[in-house]
Amino acid sequence: MSYLMALDAGTGSIRAVIFDLSGRQIAAGQAEWKHLSVENVPGSMEFDLDSNWQLACQCIHKALDSAGLSGADIQSVACCSMREGIVLYDHNGDAIWACANVDSRASHEVAELKEIHGWHFESEVYSVSGQTLALSAMPRLLWLAHHRPDIYRDTATMTMISDWLASRLSGWLAVDPSNAGTTGMLDLFSRDWRAELLDMAGLRADLLSPVKETGSLLGEVTQQAAQECGLREGTPVVMGGGDVQLGCLGLGVVRAGQTAVLGGTFWQQVVNLPQVRTDPEMNIRVNPHVIPGMVQAESISFFTGLTMRWFRDAFCAEEKLIAERLGTDAYTLLEEMASRVPAGSWGVMPIFSDAMHFKQWYHAAPSFINLSIDAEKCNKATLFRALEENAAIVSACNLAQISRFSGVQFDSLVFAGGGAKGALWSQILSDVTGLPVRVPEVKEATALGCAIAAGFGAGLYDDMAATGERLVRWSQTYMPNQAHRELYDDMMLKWQKIYADQLGLVDSGLTTSMWRAPGLAEKA
Repeated sequence: MSYLMALDAGTGSIRAVIFDLSGRQIAAGQAEWKHLSVENVPGSMEFDLDSNWQLACQCIHKALDSAGLSGADIQSVACCSMREGIVLYDHNGDAIWACANVDSRASHEVAELKEIHGWHFESEVYSVSGQTLALSAMPRLLWLAHHRPDIYRDTATMTMISDWLASRLSGWLAVDPSNAGTTGMLDLFSRDWRAELLDMAGLRADLLSPVKETGSLLGEVTQQAAQECGLREGTPVVMGGGDVQLGCLGLGVVRAGQTAVLGGTFWQQVVNLPQVRTDPEMNIRVNPHVIPGMVQAESISFFTGLTMRWFRDAFCAEEKLIAERLGTDAYTLLEEMASRVPAGSWGVMPIFSDAMHFKQWYHAAPSFINLSIDAEKCNKATLFRALEENAAIVSACNLAQISRFSGVQFDSLVFAGGGAKGALWSQILSDVTGLPVRVPEVKEATALGCAIAAGFGAGLYDDMAATGERLVRWSQTYMPNQAHRELYDDMMLKWQKIYADQLGLVDSGLTTSMWRAPGLAEKA
C-alpha cells in the first residue's frame, strides 16, 4: 500500500503525519519547540536550525514506528510551515540564520523605511504583494545588514522554513508562492518575485531563490537525509507551501467564495477571492493560494492557541492530572466543564487578540474584564468558556472586515485545526457567526493538504484542487442557535468598546501591549 508524509512546521511544534492515498491519517509524530530570544535584541525569535532539524527527524521516526512502517513505504513527502519565518543560506547552500514568524526585532528598520520613503513605499508593497512591512522579510534583512553584516554579507539566498525542511531532505533550494508571498516581495499577479522592491529598500536583489509552484517535484531524499530521518533514499520531495493555504487545500476550500477558519496557534480566517484584489484600508492581508491564479483574503487572530495553552498550563494542573488518569485530553475535560457554563460566561470579557488591522497592528494587554468574586460563577470553567467565546467573536469581526472590502457574502464556514477538536468551540463559532459550521474528520487539514501536494508531485493524483474536494470527509455540521446569536451580537458590541478602552491604556503607557507590529510607534 502507498503512503504519503507531510512535515508540518508550526509556530509551536513540528509534526510528521502519514496518510494513505484515500486521505486517511495513519500516524503522526509531534514535538513542541521553542524559539530563541537573543540577549539585548528585543522582539527576537530566532529559529534553532540544528535542534529543530533533529526534532523533525525524531518526529519522522516516531510516525513511522507508530504506523509500523518503514521509510520505503512512503511514496512521497512534502513540507509546510508557518509563514513569514525566513532562512538564509551561504554560497555552499548551508543554512546560516533563521527567524520564526513573529520575530519583531526590526522595528527600527520598519520605521526607517517608512521615514525614508513615506507612506507610498508601504502602500506600494501592499498593492503588489498584499503584505505590509510589519512581518515582511525586508526589514529583517535590513536589520541584519545593520547589526549582523557578517551574516548579511555571507548570505547567497533566502527561503521560507518549509523550503528549509525540503532542502534538508533533498539538497535543493526553491520557494513556493503561497509561503514566499508573505515576504512582501512577491507579486500577487505574476506569482514571482518583484526584485525592484528590494532595490527600493536598499537591499540586494540577488538573494531570491527560484520559485516553484506547490506540487512541483523538487528533488529526492538524499543519502545523508535518509540516514538521519529514516525515509528511503530517492523518495520524491515535492514543493509544499504555507500552512494556511495548504490547510485550505486539505479542506477542499479551493473555489472562489469559499471560507474557512483554521484554529491553531494563531487563528486564520480565510476567504478565496473571485479575483486578485487588496483591501483599500489595508486591514486584511492577501496571499497567493496554493491553487495557481487564486488569492485569499486572510485575517489573523493572534496567539489564540497559545493563549489556551497558557491557560491550561498556568491554571489547570489538576485538570491535566485528572485527564491523564482518565486517558483523555485536558482540553476535552475543560470543555466538558465549560459546557455547563451558560452562554455569555456570566459577562466575563477576555482581552487578548484584537481584530486584524494590518496597517496599524497592536494588541491590548492580556486580561479578563468583568470578573466577579462569586466562585460559583467565576472559576476555571467560566474563564475557559469565555476564551472560546472571545476567539469566535474575534473571528466574526475579522470575517466582517473581509466581506466589506471583497463583497463576498458567506453562507457557511469550514472549521479545522486544533480548535475544531472541541465540539463546544465549534458550536460557539456557529452561534457567534450565525453560520453553519462544517468540521472535517481530519482536523489537521494542513498536513492533509501538504500530503495531497506530495501525492500530486509524485504523479499519484491528477489534480490538487479536485483531490482536496474528493478526500475531505465531514464529521459534523453545527447549526447556529438563534437565541445565543442575539446574545453574542450584544457581547461583540460590548467587547469592541471595552477593547478600545484597553488600547487606550496601552497608548497612555499604563499597560503593556501583548504584541505590537514592528515599526509601529508607541503613543505618548
